[in-house]
Amino acid sequence: MAKRRILIVEDEQDVAGLIKHAVERAGDAEAEVVASGDAALKAVADRPPDLLLLDLNLPVLDGVEVCRILRSRGETKQLPIIILTARGAEDDKVTGLEIGADDYISKPFSLRELTARIRAVLRRSGAASEPAAPVYRGTRLTADFEAVAVAVDGQSVRLTRREFELLRFLVQNKNRVVSRDRLLERVWGYDRMVETRSVDVHIGRLRSKLGDAGRQVETVVGLGYRFID
Repeated sequence: MAKRRILIVEDEQDVAGLIKHAVERAGDAEAEVVASGDAALKAVADRPPDLLLLDLNLPVLDGVEVCRILRSRGETKQLPIIILTARGAEDDKVTGLEIGADDYISKPFSLRELTARIRAVLRRSGAASEPAAPVYRGTRLTADFEAVAVAVDGQSVRLTRREFELLRFLVQNKNRVVSRDRLLERVWGYDRMVETRSVDVHIGRLRSKLGDAGRQVETVVGLGYRFID
C-alpha cells in the first residue's frame, strides 16, 4: 500500500523535525517540510499531499491566508488540513475552523494526540471519497445526500447538519453494526471533549424526526447502531 504523503508547513526547524519524525515513525506515511506560506502553496500545486499540517505564524504568507486560498481552489477544496499553532485562543480556533480547517491543535501538543488526529482526519477523508449511492429510497424514507434533502412518506424532514451526517454514515453502512466510537470519529472527528453519550442523544433526535422511519435505526445493545434496509 502506498504511503500517505503529509506536508508539514512549519518555520521552526526543531518543531518541524519533531513532527516529521512522529508522522513517519509508524512507517505508513512520509512527510515533507516547508517553512513559509508561499512555499506551501507551491508544494501543494506541484505534488498534492494527502494531508496538510499548517502553522499559522508563517513568513511571506500566513497560515490563515494559505488555508483560504486552498479552500477557494477546486483542486484543493477537499484537501484535509490540520492547523497546528501556538495560537490557542478560542477566537483563533473558531477562525481556523470557519476558514475550512478539518482540525485545530494548539501548541504545546502531545505527539500521540497529533498522530491520532492525523489518522482520524485521513480516515474521514478516505470515507468521504468512497463511492456511495447519492440517493437512498426505502419504503417510507427517501434521502438525497447530494441535495441534502430527507423526506418521510413524501414529507420533508429538517435535520441538523450533525443528524444528517449521522444518517448518511449509517445508510452508507446499512445492515452493518456501527459502534458509537466509530460514529464519533467519522461524524464528530477526534475530540476528547465529546462523549459517546452525545451519539445516543443525536440518534434519539434523529429517530424522533424520522417518525415511523426512525425504526430503521436499530440499537444493538452493547455494540452500537445499525441502519436496516
